[in-house]
Order: sequence, then C-alpha cells, then structure tokens
Amino acid sequence: MLEEIYNKSLDNEITRKDALKLVRSTNQFELFDTADKLRQEIVGEKVTYVVNKAIDITDNCMIGCKFCSFRNHENYHMTGEEISESIVQAKSVGATEICLFGGITKDMDINYYCDLIKDIKEEHEICLHALSPAEIYQTAKNSNITTYDALKQLKEAGMDTMTGASAEILVDSIRKQICPNKLSTQEWANVVKEAHELGIPTTSTMMYGSVETWDDRIEHMFLLKEIQEETKGFTEFVPMTFLGGNNELGKISNGATGIEDLKIHAISRIIFGNIIPNIQVSWVKLGLRMTQVALTCGANDIGGTMIEDKISTAAGGGYGGYLPADKIKQLVLDIGRIPQERTTKYELI
Repeated sequence: MLEEIYNKSLDNEITRKDALKLVRSTNQFELFDTADKLRQEIVGEKVTYVVNKAIDITDNCMIGCKFCSFRNHENYHMTGEEISESIVQAKSVGATEICLFGGITKDMDINYYCDLIKDIKEEHEICLHALSPAEIYQTAKNSNITTYDALKQLKEAGMDTMTGASAEILVDSIRKQICPNKLSTQEWANVVKEAHELGIPTTSTMMYGSVETWDDRIEHMFLLKEIQEETKGFTEFVPMTFLGGNNELGKISNGATGIEDLKIHAISRIIFGNIIPNIQVSWVKLGLRMTQVALTCGANDIGGTMIEDKISTAAGGGYGGYLPADKIKQLVLDIGRIPQERTTKYELI
C-alpha cells in the first residue's frame, strides 16, 4: 500500500480518504519512512533555514482568541524607533528577514502600516515578511477599503511577503470554538489568494492539537493544497503544535502527542508532494530533539533563527528565543543532513 501511496503523492493523486487511512491505520514508522523517502525524492538532503527575527509590534489585541497567551501579556506597543533599533540588532547577526506582526487594534489602519513599512524600507535593506490574513482583513475594515486594496498599498509601501498565520484550523466549526472573532475560513482563503494574485508570496500554516479532529486537519491541508494548485503562491507549509500554557484553551486541551507531531509532518509531506515542496519544522514549538526527529519524517526546513518569539514563549514554549545559525548547522549535521541558508523565498544563499 505504501508504495502505491508514494507514487500517488508524486503524481498528486492523494485523496482525503487516503490521508485519513494513513494516519489512522498505517504502522506509524512505515508512514514516517514513506514521508522521508518522498522528502529525499522531492527536495534532497539539504535542510534549509533563514536568519531572521520576529518583531511583535504590540501585544494589545481586540480579537480575543482562546488559544492566545500573548494578548496584554506585557501591555506594550513598540514605537517606530524601537522597531528600527530591533532591526539593526537583527542585521548585526546576519538577519536577512524581519517577521513583522502582532496584535490587532482599531487604530492600526492602512496608513499606520504603510507609513511603518515605508520607514523600515527607507532605513534598512532587508526582506519584510509581514502581517497575516487576519491583520490584512482588520486593517481593510479599519480603513473602509477592500482587502485587495489594502494588500496593493502594502506591497507598494514595501511589504515583500506575507505570513500565513491566523489560519489555525481552516474549518469554521472549529474556528467558532477557538477564535470566534477572527476571520472565517473563506475570508482567510480570499486574502491569501488576493496576495498571490498581486505577486505577494505567503507561507501556509496550521495550528493543531487543540480541539480539532484528524478529519479537520486533513480538510485544512486539502484546502491549502487546492489554493496552491490555483495560485502557486505558498512558499512552504508550517505545522505548529498548540501550546496550552497561560491560555483559556489550555484548560480543556492537553495538546498533541509527540507521535501526532511527527504524523502531522509526515502526512503533510505525503499530501502536498511536489505541490508545496517545503515542509517546515517549528523548533520553537517542538524543541530541538523533536525537530531532529521531524526532519526524518518528511520535513526539510527548520524555519529561522527567530532571535525572539514572544508569542510562543508566553504560551509556555520553553524553546523560544534565539537559535544561532551555527547551532542550526550543527543540529542538521548531527542527523547526517546538509544545512543550507536560504532567503524568505527559498533562494539558496
């Protein structure tokens, strides 16, 4: 069966039924092995990474997601000068990417973001991987413009790529339970498609391990696959395990098991095949040892150095902070793979 699945994955013929059967009834180690062989076939032995820094503009937020531990954790809002100083610090250690996002408030309109992005681009030569579909949606709403117009203005201001965050689980029945005030599945998909149409590449993500089922996870991944087949705009898929520290949802969910973490990476490799060739491990969420194991279960990218990840740390992620490039290289070499620095758009450096 797994040889058949291997070929179906390469030929983009995997079905939802195939995927569910694999995660529910297949020997897990055979599943991991199949995913790893696909990884070898599709992307080879290199494990890519980007030297980057996450800048969370503010922890003030009006959305109120039940899984969020970050909102009003410190009650801060960075000034433009503070953001610029943070970028200077990141560039001093070789960063080529700034991840710019944060909480959502009513006064953060299109003029606020465009002015901020223009100032950053005038002062710094660096790739700006910014905002999320939820931030775009609310920015457009705050500004009485369409999301398409918001994206167009942000691109003109200098936003290079957009994050695929705020996806959580792209099933509305789950979204109503974990993030009822956030944009819907269709609204998220529409913003992403508009970004791709405008030539703004994005990541794709999934937060798993809260209250969703395997059916929901598979539905989420197949929606991403359908978008990618239409637009070719996703640079990678990033599974992110739910962290339940200091948030409302953590009181009713224990999160995913380690085996589920590995199965998610493996099944995503099998579902996406050549369609989304880059499967990223979030070391901030999983820790370094589990990251190494996930890299042998279908994944080929280790994300970034991050330098700072306040969101994961607030939710109990003990691995947040900074993973220097030298440590990333050693982590990869220790499992017999080849470390390779990349840009945000997966150009090799």
